[in-house]
Amino acid sequence: METSAVIIVGGGLAGLTSAIHLSGLGFTVTVFEKNAYPKHKVCGEYISNEVLPYLNSLKINLNELKPTYISKLHLSTTGGRNIKASLPLGGFGITRYALDNFLFQKAVASGCLVIQETVDNIVFAEDFFTVTTAEGRELKSEIVLGAFGKRSAIDQKMQRGFIKKKSPWLAVKAHYTGDFHNDVVGLHNFKGGYCGVSKVENNKTNICYLADYDTFKRYKNLEEYQEKVVSKNPNLKVIFETMTLVSEKPLTISQISFAKKNAVENHILMIGDTAGLIHPLCGNGMAMAIHSAKIASNLVTKYLKKELLSRQELEDLYNQEWNHNFRQRLRTGRWLASLLQKPKLSDVTLRVLKAFPFLLSAIINKTHGKPLNKNLEYVH
Repeated sequence: METSAVIIVGGGLAGLTSAIHLSGLGFTVTVFEKNAYPKHKVCGEYISNEVLPYLNSLKINLNELKPTYISKLHLSTTGGRNIKASLPLGGFGITRYALDNFLFQKAVASGCLVIQETVDNIVFAEDFFTVTTAEGRELKSEIVLGAFGKRSAIDQKMQRGFIKKKSPWLAVKAHYTGDFHNDVVGLHNFKGGYCGVSKVENNKTNICYLADYDTFKRYKNLEEYQEKVVSKNPNLKVIFETMTLVSEKPLTISQISFAKKNAVENHILMIGDTAGLIHPLCGNGMAMAIHSAKIASNLVTKYLKKELLSRQELEDLYNQEWNHNFRQRLRTGRWLASLLQKPKLSDVTLRVLKAFPFLLSAIINKTHGKPLNKNLEYVH
């Protein structure tokens, strides 16, 4: 049977970042990803600048992709009440189509093996994992990182707690051309959901919104829903009326769960959305995915170098680091989403934030982290 020091199941943002980190330190790393690159994904496509020092330490220069640089926030309620603010750290807009493919190429160049197959099962026995694909391949490893996204067949096979509960959320994403500020990320509320708008590379604008399925299903198609519900927010009405769709068609994904997930299950370290999903209105999911890759990669390095005494210590430390860095962000995200689903309360809240701008800055800080340091664990 083939072996690999580390197996990563899922080749998205978190999985590929971990692959680049660990293979760059000399470990044999295998990534299983069922889809070919490049590929569009449902995503807000905004990344906080907090991750840039870490990416630079991995020699990942995203300037090569010519992202847009974002420094301002425009927030609005269902009725169109507006508040604008500066983002303390700022961020940048980049499509997953370009970014994931870029990271894939970096991972391969660093010596990582990327296999385009679907993982069918992960079994842990006698301190080793055996990963089996639907195509019949078997691979053995000491470490498996779970990076299989928001919701997957592997979650169902593992009978993870969140997968047993129905989620009311549906997400829609597409790219448009038209007049939109390069340096602004818009977060606009509408009845039953909220919408993010920001520029990405090549002068395109990403529009991604989260909708309550019970509201959505009352309409015969996406166009009718956008016209009769989403566009009731005056800001979104102008955006949809003046912009031209350039995607072949909008992408949708259903059953998006923001329920609590375990960061370690069946001895697998979960990273990115697989470990926990923050509400998109916080605009920080991509940065959290990259940050979780850093935490996992540093601890895995220590484990493989025998600097940790046991697998239990590895898992305990990862849980501690995950909770320390992300638990409060996730709670704040759930609180904000609950607040914005109550139009009268969100309108009052926005009035308060407009009168006391420092409160908005405090909320932004609660959902974002500090710039990541460049420290990597090196193999000697």
